[in-house]
This record gives sequence, structure tokens and C-alpha cells, in this order.
Amino acid sequence: MIFKKQQKALGDGSDSSMSLLQHLAELRKRLVISAVAVTIAAILGYVVYPHILNFLLHPLCAAEPANHCALFVTSPLDGFALRIKVSTYSGLFFASPIVLFQIWRFIAPGLKKSEKRYSVAFVTASMVLFSLGGAVAYISFPHALRFLQGAAGTLVHPIYTPQSYLSLLMALMAAFGAAFEFPVVLVSLELLGVVTPQRLSKSRRWAIVSIFAAAAIFIPSSDPFSLFALALPLVLFYEVAILIGRILQKRTARPLAN
Repeated sequence: MIFKKQQKALGDGSDSSMSLLQHLAELRKRLVISAVAVTIAAILGYVVYPHILNFLLHPLCAAEPANHCALFVTSPLDGFALRIKVSTYSGLFFASPIVLFQIWRFIAPGLKKSEKRYSVAFVTASMVLFSLGGAVAYISFPHALRFLQGAAGTLVHPIYTPQSYLSLLMALMAAFGAAFEFPVVLVSLELLGVVTPQRLSKSRRWAIVSIFAAAAIFIPSSDPFSLFALALPLVLFYEVAILIGRILQKRTARPLAN
């Protein structure tokens, strides 16, 4: 359906092959703009790399002030590879609003007005919640590091490589960001009629147990600080999703009553 609507938006000609070519040309245009945006943002990331690395090292500095916030490389090429990798990920992060906007411009012609309204709300909420999840992981990471280092005992002194430290930090931020999409998924299921706020409310106890169990299983660092930092907001989001579902029920019930 989206494809057919895009064909109408892209051209009024009766030749379906021409409409297909216009459709592919529009896709290529969006991909090129996105690639250019990521490349420029990656170059910017390469230039400001010291500041980005300092930001990423802050949790380590907060957890271990005595080790001078140092990461250690074991190969002459590791330092340059690290800068390229950090610049690439920074480019993807900084350019993500442009990339998402290009995706939106590509699919928007095939959406109805009501679908566009919901799409904007869900995309915005998803971006905000993902960023919030990454921020919570970043803030809680020093506590996780202290716990993990303390578990090894005082005779063990950590020496981190960029790969081991940044991989854990990035994995933790990505896991938190993905988990914080939980309320978006619940509200989507409520809109589709798969679940109701009443059913979610009745299943609250099982949901809380499942949230804590899932957090304990999927957290990369496996520490209690990250567990509670992830599980408690998800429980709150569960309640928020129930509240939003009830509000949506009332709004849909009003036109039927009239």
C-alpha cells in the first residue's frame, strides 16, 4: 500500500516502470544524503576525537581516579584503529537525526494523515527513550566498574585495553537504549488491540518479575547496580504505558458515544 501511494506521489504517469524508476531514484537520493551526512559527521568526530574519548573515559575516571583514566594498547596500530572506530560510531550518532529524517521523507508519501501523526510521535519518543537509556547506562557505569573490580579483590589491579573497556560501555549503552523502547512497544500493542490496559494492570506482578529476570539475563556487565538502574525505570514505564493506554481508550470511546 505504501508503495502504491508513493507511486502516486512521485508521478502521475500511467507507465508503472517509470513510477518504479522514480521510486528507486528517491531511495537513492535519501541514501546518498544519509551517507554524506554520516561521512561529514565522522570527519567531525575524527577532529574532536580527544573530547569524545575523554567523555567515554569519564566513567572509568570516576570509578578509578588513581589509575589516571588510562587505556593501554598492545599494538602500534591499535591507537589509530581506535580513533577510526570512535570517529565512525560518533558519525553514526551525530548524523542519526538526519538519517531518520531521510527515512521519514521516503516513507511519508505513503502514509495517511493519522498515520503520519502517530509516526512522528513514535519516532520522537523512540529517539528520546533510546538516548535516555544510553544516558542511564553511562551514569551507572562507574558503579558497575567498582563492583566488578571489587569482586576480583585488592590484589588484582585492572589494566583495560580500549577494546575491552569501550566494547563493554557501548554494549551496556546499547542494551539500555533498546530496553528503554519498552513503553513504545507496549503502547503500540495497545493501539493495535493486542493487549489492553486492563490486562496489563492485572498482569503487573508477573510483568515486574519478568522485567527483573530479563534485566538480570541480558545486562552485559551482570552487576546489581546496572540491574536496578535498568529494571526500575522499566517498571515505571510499564505503569506509564498502562496510563497512556487508558487515555487512548477514553479518546476512542468519545466519538463512539457521540
